[in-house]
Amino acid sequence: MVTKTSGLGRGLGSLIPNRKTSLTADAPSTLADSSFVDALETKEKVWELPVDRIFPNPHQPRRQFDDGALEDLADSIREHGIIQPIVVSKQGNDWQLVAGERRLRASKIAGLKTIPAIVRGLTEQKKMEIALLENLQRENLNALEIAWAYRKLIDEFNLTHEQLAKKVGKSASVIHNHLRLLNLHPDVQEAVLSGKLTEGHARTLGGLPMEDQLEGMKNILEKKMTVREAEASARAVVAAKKIRTARVFDPELKDYEDRIAAALGTRVEIRRRGGSGQITIKFFSNGELREIIDKLTE
Repeated sequence: MVTKTSGLGRGLGSLIPNRKTSLTADAPSTLADSSFVDALETKEKVWELPVDRIFPNPHQPRRQFDDGALEDLADSIREHGIIQPIVVSKQGNDWQLVAGERRLRASKIAGLKTIPAIVRGLTEQKKMEIALLENLQRENLNALEIAWAYRKLIDEFNLTHEQLAKKVGKSASVIHNHLRLLNLHPDVQEAVLSGKLTEGHARTLGGLPMEDQLEGMKNILEKKMTVREAEASARAVVAAKKIRTARVFDPELKDYEDRIAAALGTRVEIRRRGGSGQITIKFFSNGELREIIDKLTE
């Protein structure tokens, strides 16, 4: 390996314990003031490491990488080289990436055999924190990717929302709001991840039951609703459900509903006003509708 000495400014170095320092004793309690655009601590050794012996960070919160942006970065690397070294930790005879996955991927595309890197000893929690903050400060993460990263830190290291908020420089309410995205229907989450649905629109669906979230998303996309319009639509759905659930319980009607539902294999609602009323039969797919019709016409 070839070593280089670099006069580097404040940044990731404030997160990463010095070789002469315990991995835990002097670890900072907050990551919020770190600048990932700056390079690392002054007088830090930069090693040239083979790219094929650096393995991905399993804690990388980003799930999607823009191929076009990687090609652009690869072109820049071919012309100017790597301006900021990546950060790795030693793993046996190889290295595990901690920060700089876009640079590593683009370097491989550019045909580089080695890449400048800072080698540090880090705890698993610190690796996760650095990977998350690198992306957060560069605004590279989708809202759902942030939520997944928060949940992983909370679950794996038994952190409270307040403790995590302090580490990432956010309020506890911001942490909570992101985590609520994980309660959305999987199809809604996928729409957020792909950029089809905005975070703001997705939040409006959070108060709806799972079966109503998909219909709500469909309305948002088809009608091109603003967030305010989506909020109003969601409130209307919730209000309508409250009215339906507020009706006086009638054991006779409930028995009828249960018997019809059992016969048809779906939800049924009976409304009665005086001597008249209506029966509502629920279906959730075209196939289910056909099955209901077949049963009714047998």
